Amino acid sequence: MRKPQFALALAVLPLLATPAVRATEQTLRFDPAGTQVAFELPATGHDVHGAFALRSGELRFDATTGTASGQLVVDAASAKTGSDSRDKTMRNDVLETTRFPDFVFTAEKFEGTLAPTGESHITLRGKLTIHGTDHPLALPATVSVNGEALEARTQFSIPFVAWGMKDPSILFLRVEKEVSVKVTAKGRLEGAETAVAGLAGNR
Repeated sequence: MRKPQFALALAVLPLLATPAVRATEQTLRFDPAGTQVAFELPATGHDVHGAFALRSGELRFDATTGTASGQLVVDAASAKTGSDSRDKTMRNDVLETTRFPDFVFTAEKFEGTLAPTGESHITLRGKLTIHGTDHPLALPATVSVNGEALEARTQFSIPFVAWGMKDPSILFLRVEKEVSVKVTAKGRLEGAETAVAGLAGNR
């Protein structure tokens, strides 16, 4: 009669000796007004500089497991370079924003350690949906945390011609086939802890 009780005691003993296990998921909500998505396209004569507007952005990640989800959505039609005619060509002929109104980055994996305060270096991996197709993309980022306020900075290149978009070069103006993108994003970081309670807490 005592064997079942003894077996139960052996099963419970590790739970009493081990503190509660915690898994932490954090949510980052970006502020579109405080986020800049700038780009630079080298060209003959002078480089083309411009920016897009962030439509929305929310990421969820767990640094302990490396899981990540959520999306960053950029308004493709918001592209501005300081030249109305050039912007019209970019929107209509290159980006085809009527058919493909957004660029969407979907997070899939988180790498690195995010310090509770100060600066950290992490990498967010996922896919970028642009001009109707998906492409794997890694975003190495420098992240600064101050309380709930967070600022993230990342830079990457997009080979837009290789990805199926039109080359806007003309006879006397040549542009590179890759555009450099630099993002400075501000948002609010929220942490949610889920405790797996041990029997020690019920003693």
